[in-house]
Amino acid sequence: MPKLVDHEERRAHIIDALLRVAAESGLHAVTMRSVAAEAGVSLRLVQYYFDTKEQLLLAALTRLAARMGERISARVKAAGASTSPRDVVEAVLLEAVPTSEESRTFHLVYTAYAVLSVTDPALARQQFLAAPNQIDSFLVGQLQAAQDAGQADPHVDARQEAVVLLAVSAGLGLSVLLGQRTAEEAVAVLRYHLGRVFPDASVAFREDPCELRASGHVHRQLDQS
Repeated sequence: MPKLVDHEERRAHIIDALLRVAAESGLHAVTMRSVAAEAGVSLRLVQYYFDTKEQLLLAALTRLAARMGERISARVKAAGASTSPRDVVEAVLLEAVPTSEESRTFHLVYTAYAVLSVTDPALARQQFLAAPNQIDSFLVGQLQAAQDAGQADPHVDARQEAVVLLAVSAGLGLSVLLGQRTAEEAVAVLRYHLGRVFPDASVAFREDPCELRASGHVHRQLDQS
């Protein structure tokens, strides 16, 4: 009997090859032919799954975002039942700092996508900011949950602070890529800023002794994002 082909597995194999090329040589070096060579398949096979280079780029962007979500979920689950809104916020922000080879690839390639989307009409039409906007809203919800639970300064504007935190993490990630500072230094700066938003429990702003947010609620929000 002929061997059954797992088309999703083949697509993923080709997309991962694109990400390796982009991480090694830059997104500008990506071509259908270079991806085929990296994947060890024919150019015709790449074109069978992706009609154009833009389709391949967009598929890779979707895969990047999905893998980032998986890593964030893994960080949150590793925290266990004691997961707090701060744990969730920190997990999201740390993914923007290149602390591992995979997160370095994400930051490098995603930044290149952002720059390319400014001048590439095909990418610009695909609502490139949809994922970042979802993260914005998600962080706002986590900050508000922390305020309700007395774990964050109630006088902080959650929406404005979410924007600041994301800008800080993105800037720190870029500084690590450029060699301006180490990943450890960037993480220390990020946690320093988080400490200003989420004070120590001994000086928390809790007004109601009842727990307003259970850890299960945090996980449900993450799953729904």
